[in-house]
Amino acid sequence: MTERVEPDTAGQAPAPSRAAEHDGTLRHLLYELYYRRTRRAETFRYVMLAFDVMVVVFVVSASFFRGADWILIVDPILGTVILLDFAARVSIVRRPIRELLHPVGIADIIVLVSLLAPAFFGNFAFLRVLRVLRVFRSYQTVSRLQRDVPFFKRNQDLVFAVLNLVVFLLIMTALVFETQVGRNDQIRNYADALYFTVTTLTTTGFGDITLPGTGGRLLAVLIMIIGVSLFIRLAQTVFRPSKVHFECQKCGLSRHDADAVHCKHCGETINIPNEGLD
Repeated sequence: MTERVEPDTAGQAPAPSRAAEHDGTLRHLLYELYYRRTRRAETFRYVMLAFDVMVVVFVVSASFFRGADWILIVDPILGTVILLDFAARVSIVRRPIRELLHPVGIADIIVLVSLLAPAFFGNFAFLRVLRVLRVFRSYQTVSRLQRDVPFFKRNQDLVFAVLNLVVFLLIMTALVFETQVGRNDQIRNYADALYFTVTTLTTTGFGDITLPGTGGRLLAVLIMIIGVSLFIRLAQTVFRPSKVHFECQKCGLSRHDADAVHCKHCGETINIPNEGLD
């Protein structure tokens, strides 16, 4: 199978380190797995996507078994896998500091601390809320799926609108859970926290669950302001006419109707690639 370098979320694949450029080395293999478009590389990335989903499922499930001994066993196992993944990505790029300071890299470092620190310093409850930051890896994955799966390419605005809302829901639910469980009798598990977050975000406001105190009210306000904005953005994406992303070479307009022949801004002839699908 012919190899093609796959761009990352910034539009270009990171420059490999000198060691990663030589055939037969471990770093070269890692660079292929993370940034090239071969069959085994794509399989590897889908496996990592499944792992990221498993981490989020674990965070949700663990809230129903608070204090269980098996959680203390699973934490370092997940942390070790994420540490190996993080170390591999840093080792194959020419500018590791840039990788460390990337938002995804920072999120991974925070997740690593939340998973591995309790094993050495005690099980700090507040660290568990940070584990859902692993979902930020999904932005990178979806960007790659746009090149592998036609559905994601045709519906990228909708996919990212849904992803933004889901990520916000997960983070806010985890924050509500960790700040209220044990202090608020109305919130006993992750499902209760999710229920409060969704009813607040949609401004339904049943009132059967409330967050007491100034901090609780401010958190509810934050959920309403940002959550409603994301919800409206999703609704606009669903109901507005479908557009495709294709930059006009003359004026730079990047959004056009799917069947457009000329740029509606400057009139330049454009050639939008398509698979012949309605």
